[in-house]
Amino acid sequence: MSFAIDTKIQKWGNGLGLRVSGLMRDIPHFEQNTPVRVEISEDGFTVKKVQPTLATLPFTEEQLLVSLNPNTVHSDLVSATLDSEWIE
Repeated sequence: MSFAIDTKIQKWGNGLGLRVSGLMRDIPHFEQNTPVRVEISEDGFTVKKVQPTLATLPFTEEQLLVSLNPNTVHSDLVSATLDSEWIE
């Protein structure tokens, strides 16, 4: 669903502003402090919500576990681990 709205950019302090109200606010569910990304081109700009991203860890679980065995794990963890928990 998309709509076109004719509005105008107005002076706002020392800059210019575009009021985000009505359908421009309601359809994308913009609220105060909604993080947005503004894509700028010669023709104008597009405002889109920033999609949350999952944190990227430097190693995968598989990479972390590849060298883990009873001989390489910290000694205080070995005593708390059952032999049946190790996969060889």
